[in-house]
Amino acid sequence: MSDYEDDKVARERRKKRVSSRAKGRSNGGFFCPTSIVLSPTEAITQPGAIELGLLLMFLVGLLYFYGCYEAIESLPNTPRQPDWRAHLGENLNLALNEFDSTLTKTGKNPRAKQQGAEIATDGAVAYKITTADDVNVPECKWPVRLRDELDQYETIIHPGDLVTKMKIPPFWSPPIHKNGLMSRELAMKVGSCAEPDANGNYARGDACPIFKRTIFVQIASFRDFECRGTVEDIFLRSTYPDRIRVAVVDQIKSGEDPRCDEPPEPCDVKPEQALCKYKDRIDVYEMDADLSIGPVFARHIGYRMYRGEYYATQSDAHVSYINGWDVSIVQQLEATNDEMGVLSTYLTDVQGSIDKNGHSLVKTRPIMCNTIWEGGPQGMHLRHASQPEKFPVIHGMPQLAPWWAAGYSFSRGHFVVNVPYDWLSPMIFQGEEMSIGIRGFSIGYDYYSPERSVCFHHYAVGKNKKIRNRVKHFWDSATKYEGTGRKAMQRLLGIVHMNPEVDAKNWDHRDEEIYGIGGVREVQKFYEVFGIDVKKKTIERNMCSFVDGKAETSMHSIFHPHLRKDGMGVDYNRIHYKFVDPQKARMGSEKEQVSGGIAKAVSTDDGEGEESAADDTDEVAAEEEGIVKEEAPEAGNDDNEEAEEVTE
Repeated sequence: MSDYEDDKVARERRKKRVSSRAKGRSNGGFFCPTSIVLSPTEAITQPGAIELGLLLMFLVGLLYFYGCYEAIESLPNTPRQPDWRAHLGENLNLALNEFDSTLTKTGKNPRAKQQGAEIATDGAVAYKITTADDVNVPECKWPVRLRDELDQYETIIHPGDLVTKMKIPPFWSPPIHKNGLMSRELAMKVGSCAEPDANGNYARGDACPIFKRTIFVQIASFRDFECRGTVEDIFLRSTYPDRIRVAVVDQIKSGEDPRCDEPPEPCDVKPEQALCKYKDRIDVYEMDADLSIGPVFARHIGYRMYRGEYYATQSDAHVSYINGWDVSIVQQLEATNDEMGVLSTYLTDVQGSIDKNGHSLVKTRPIMCNTIWEGGPQGMHLRHASQPEKFPVIHGMPQLAPWWAAGYSFSRGHFVVNVPYDWLSPMIFQGEEMSIGIRGFSIGYDYYSPERSVCFHHYAVGKNKKIRNRVKHFWDSATKYEGTGRKAMQRLLGIVHMNPEVDAKNWDHRDEEIYGIGGVREVQKFYEVFGIDVKKKTIERNMCSFVDGKAETSMHSIFHPHLRKDGMGVDYNRIHYKFVDPQKARMGSEKEQVSGGIAKAVSTDDGEGEESAADDTDEVAAEEEGIVKEEAPEAGNDDNEEAEEVTE
């Protein structure tokens, strides 16, 4: 065959191969496989064929590289390398990979502002810092009067009957914590000074002289004839009455009950009465007693009456104050150095506690440490029992305690802003203190029992029993709102994770961004630290031995050293304490010895040492809140003798 013929044959073969490939592409497409695996014969006869295995290999390769990318993206941020040269002479905090910054001559950290918005991890729970740039805080003014804002009142539907329309004051501000820990700069934007600075600014923070810092006093009163006497005391027995403003939610029957702002005598006859002299510092929201659905809703309205005062007080309507109470309580709060501190306690009975001139006669003080489980139609929940009263073991400042009390509370004004009463809680009486207390804990607040009492409660005991028992109660009309309390309790307990046995779908989740928990501390941390099991409904007994026992081993001595350097609350990320009933622990130790010194503690299946929901339920249900007083110890004796129980 000639060379020409050879070339012709070669061209024909190439033409057939090209035609075959084109045919294969037209039949299957560029990426459509024609076979799972090609045999050697098929590879020659079907040069355009595509193996499925080849495509799978390509796909696996893509998934591999995508997985690598995702893995890299999910890695935590690597801290930047410390700048050694810029920090000579400073200490490196290895836990945070940063230096303890030296302070300038003004006492301020030069890098504090740029660190403010970072996420603080500090250990177990990460939380963000909410700065002043993150929140629009309303302008503080002084003096203020709600009667000047009547055109700004909001209309709501009564949460009990779901029919009645009510006009109520708007909040001064929604919560400003934004699920983070407030920066000190942000906290200082809340709180009016009775005297503005040179620029006319009333929000002067801690630059405001301590005796010029305004005080808001909120009172919820139900048909209480002693309400106006309480208001009189607040003004006439204060050292600086011009910085005080009282807001009363007065639930009365018109024509039957005296109004809380109605002077006992006409003002033109006796103008020196506080209700006359300070009438512009008293705001009253009058409400028909038939619409009362308990203290929670009344105090919700009371919190709405706050208008940016520096300090905020919650008081019952039947309380007697001592002379100079305002100076004393402010000094006590400031002594904690805790911007997130809240002074709160059940009050001592007035009988034998205060003389006719308004001077205190007692040196003891109650402390909040005794809590029990209680059952009923509204479900299992924690409630405060009678509280012990004895001489303080911590001196020079109030003492840390786990619980908040509704009967008396004193704090910075932002506590009222950040932890408002939940308006969707009709017919709730015992659960309010758990709600406010645990929600406040999660937002970063700390509770202290005052070292010295500044006011005393008129309990229905002794010579006051007969007259106090004449006062009506909101539950007298309970049948009108029957069934609302159970739903409200499910919501209240659900928000603070106290009823895990109830499906979260069964309770109302409206407005949880306002009345929910915060992001600084986990609620479970509270339960773990203080020995509470919300599933078994048990609580470790003898908590008071830890809270108010020996000074060196008390809750205050262990926890207060972890107060943040800027005073923005105790850092519970650095606290790993879990309370166990010391009697149960002692019994466990004895069992170890009996069993031959085994290192592992023997568990007690009978629950001894725990206060369960079933323990003393009938007795507890009949017991009213109060305190158990203890007499002064004898010289050289550290044990205090118990006296009679004081109940309302």
